[in-house]
Amino acid sequence: MEIKATVLPVALVDSTGTQSLKLGQQSAEKNNMAIRKAAREFESLFVGMMLKSMRETVGKDKLTGGGHGEEAYQSLLDQEYAKAAAENGSLGLARTIEKQLLAEGAGKKKPDKD
Repeated sequence: MEIKATVLPVALVDSTGTQSLKLGQQSAEKNNMAIRKAAREFESLFVGMMLKSMRETVGKDKLTGGGHGEEAYQSLLDQEYAKAAAENGSLGLARTIEKQLLAEGAGKKKPDKD
């Protein structure tokens, strides 16, 4: 009794190779998204620290009275300002970090200049 293979071994290898390439692309896209997110979060933290330092150099507003409530509100407001600045790319810090990390991941030494 002879059993004939209806699927060629080359077809199995090819489909497996294509599937691994697709998985590799998905993995690369996830990696790029993670890098983008981390760069934006870093820019947000940086802007937040910058705003906090700025607030410490400015005198207290006597009109509103100050206090713990104002400090808490001001801190939350600064966090939102920092988040908005990072989302808009106002400083461009996240973009620069992202380009550098992507270049290092691709094996380049320096990112392309704009």
